Amino acid sequence: MESVERSVAVEGGRLFVRHWRPRARAAGAPPLLLLHDSLGSVAQWRGFPARLAGVLQREVIAYDRLGFGRSTPRTARHRLDFIDEEARRQLPALADALGLERYALLGHSVGGGMALTAAAFDPERCAWVVSMSAQAFVEHRTVEGVRRTQQEFALPGGLGKLAFWHGERAAWVLDAWTGTWLDPDFVDWSLDPVLPRVRCPVLALHGDRDEYGSEAFPRRIVAGVAGPARMVLLDDCGHMPHREHPDRVLAEIAAFVSQAAEEALRG
Repeated sequence: MESVERSVAVEGGRLFVRHWRPRARAAGAPPLLLLHDSLGSVAQWRGFPARLAGVLQREVIAYDRLGFGRSTPRTARHRLDFIDEEARRQLPALADALGLERYALLGHSVGGGMALTAAAFDPERCAWVVSMSAQAFVEHRTVEGVRRTQQEFALPGGLGKLAFWHGERAAWVLDAWTGTWLDPDFVDWSLDPVLPRVRCPVLALHGDRDEYGSEAFPRRIVAGVAGPARMVLLDDCGHMPHREHPDRVLAEIAAFVSQAAEEALRG
């Protein structure tokens, strides 16, 4: 497995990007772009991308959004339309810079919403989407989960957990997450306007005890998209399926990708 790091210039700064390239690759398989969660980064995917690349026999690419991980820090307040901004501007700019004519997307948590939004607005480029623990609207459980975690980070030494991954960006990362989801002006946000424009195959993975949202989220996603879609509710699983049940997640993704490839061939 080859692993390569690079820095890519986009509007607003530079993105830290990491590639995982297995020795054996499926012919014509589009690379898979990973979109991290609201407190995430490339490093926080840990060993999952390498395993994913091996199982799917394709290149896997992860990047830190601006303000996160090893990408350019941000000081401005997080915009409430940050999901659309990432999906419609930053992600296409990154794909252009990497020379990707076609790709697949896997997004965790808010990254799942970004992946679905990107697929809606760039349908010719996106082969398929896996959303993992994605929010589809603002649910009471989501808000309560954010408040609870905000209080945990406020304890002595709490911010140090984030600083391990984000360095001096940690306070901004936390505020970007809590400040958005707890903002009264964000309460009416949902994926409903973009879901009908998603025509590619979609797999919606969700844990049955996700701390930040119920199974209503994947049900809304699967019911709302225009293309073929499947929901998998993972037993005894919280908000981090790829850490809690990696083997099950990898098996579900591999089966989904195989089926999507067969359907594409049938045309």
